[in-house]
Amino acid sequence: MSIVIGVLSLLLTAAFVGAGGARLAGAQPLKSYAGHLGLSTQVNHAIGALELAAAAGLIVGFWFRPVALAASIGLVVMMVGTVLRHLRVKDSPAVAAPAASLGVLAVANAVLLGLA
Repeated sequence: MSIVIGVLSLLLTAAFVGAGGARLAGAQPLKSYAGHLGLSTQVNHAIGALELAAAAGLIVGFWFRPVALAASIGLVVMMVGTVLRHLRVKDSPAVAAPAASLGVLAVANAVLLGLA
């Protein structure tokens, strides 16, 4: 695995362990965020579990690359869904930018993993 893929995987892992863990722990800012996007508590917890699973997949990917590729693709799908949700509630681009940025990093990671 190249250094670039390793760094991208670690950055994505850190971001999604934090977000997924906070969602599952019921952190108030993420509860409010989910409510704003029209997501139920159950859906918010499911998203948190998926984020943690993707982070685990990225770590396993250091030894078994196809798992990291699948995790990266899953994160791309989740971030596209998040950006679409922001558009649906008419949020400004600045509010959707973090999800879009993480999605771009996940796309880059998936492409690099696919080419490696």
